[in-house]
Amino acid sequence: MLLAACAGEPRRAPPPAPEPVPEPVPEQSAPAQELTIAAVGDVMLGTDYPENILPDDDGVGFLKDAAPLLSAADIAFGNLEGVLLDGGEPVKRCKSRTGCFVFRTPTRYAQYLRDAGFDVMSLANNHAADFGEIGRDSTMQALDAVGIHHSGREGDIASWVVKDLKVALVAFAPNVGTHQLNDLPRAIEIVEELARGHDVVIVSFHGGAEGEGAELLPFAREYFYEEDRGDVVEFARAMVDAGADLVLGHGPHVVRPIELYRDRLIAYSLGNFATYYGISVEGQRGLAPILFARVDAEGRFLDGRIESMIQIRPGGPQPDPQRQALELLRTLTEAAFPASELAFLPDGRLVRGTELLSDQR
Repeated sequence: MLLAACAGEPRRAPPPAPEPVPEPVPEQSAPAQELTIAAVGDVMLGTDYPENILPDDDGVGFLKDAAPLLSAADIAFGNLEGVLLDGGEPVKRCKSRTGCFVFRTPTRYAQYLRDAGFDVMSLANNHAADFGEIGRDSTMQALDAVGIHHSGREGDIASWVVKDLKVALVAFAPNVGTHQLNDLPRAIEIVEELARGHDVVIVSFHGGAEGEGAELLPFAREYFYEEDRGDVVEFARAMVDAGADLVLGHGPHVVRPIELYRDRLIAYSLGNFATYYGISVEGQRGLAPILFARVDAEGRFLDGRIESMIQIRPGGPQPDPQRQALELLRTLTEAAFPASELAFLPDGRLVRGTELLSDQR
């Protein structure tokens, strides 16, 4: 009976197997932020003083070949020579109208800079106050109206956000009314303060001598017509020591060497870039490189490239198939900094020598 009773009981289903517990997926950290900065030297799109020598198309197409390159960068920088001003009389006096280097460009040209991709301009140079503070006011207002940041006048510092990174640019020159290139202690204070509140700090300077042989770095204080143009190597390295992540020079109207110093890039002069009649573009002065620098979220140099452009009048900067700017920059850099980590590749790329060796293995 017991057996029969047991035989009649329904079978119990085995307990369900426990659900497999998925292994935790490791958290994916967000990719590190990077910025690409495109930098050029002097920009002066034409002047209507003392004579009207504006481009025939009013400057609309003067930057057409450079625009795709500049617009592709996260930040595009240039040094604006002269003022953006409609009318007005200069403060700078010339002995004669012939050979008078005073530059006044109509305010509508600010839109051409914006259309070309410029995001920020230096207004610290020897032509920014050709028409006094009224001219400088007008320049700043014209750039503000089209959304271009600027720095130059003492106290004027560009600060904005790019890809969630806070960026600052401060421009120095040896000229009255600007952040002073030759007041090194004060320059250090400014950059140290900016570094505390920004992820990436860019320093621009207008310094160094002009004329024959200006492409060579003297590693000493320079003068031009008795004007103290500073010791640009001492200044640039001090800016990096103070917290600058990229230092961009201009002023000699020719290119100068590039240095990698404490993982930060220093361009000692980017020469002329887009200068209509009024500034010579003969020989080396016509080379118009665009320097691209890719930096990480802390401003360290990752890599870059040189786009070789050239000015052939009456046109604006255009691609140079001979890559003369690249070759000159390579030669000058190797001569000035024989132990440099930087390598200039034939296609224009700018890399660390150690990375180049790694790629070749």
